[in-house]
Amino acid sequence: MSNAVAAYEEAFAIRQIVALLISGTADVKEKAAGALRDLAFNDDNQVAIAEAGAIPPLVELLKSGTDVAKEKAARALLNLAVTEDNGVAIVKAGAIPPLVELLGSGTADAKEKAAGALRNLACN
Repeated sequence: MSNAVAAYEEAFAIRQIVALLISGTADVKEKAAGALRDLAFNDDNQVAIAEAGAIPPLVELLKSGTDVAKEKAARALLNLAVTEDNGVAIVKAGAIPPLVELLGSGTADAKEKAAGALRNLACN
């Protein structure tokens, strides 16, 4: 399989996960956020995830998701925020207030991930 075909298939899969993040049930949204969190460890995927439109629904999940979904969304944003372009997109999507809110009201894991995301945003 060529690199171009592999990249296309990967981008397609990411777009499908983003679609689930937008329109899935609460449980599906948790799982989609977790998948994006894991995929966002890879530099190339960070760009593809942002280009697929994942940042606004991840921010929305910080506001209205379950505790588990909020933690997974915060971790995905933490991973995405390592690049300057993604950091700008995350701030423009309104992530700062819900990340700060999570510092005060989230689970211990969510607080840790929110603090990490804010740290990465501050470094860019």
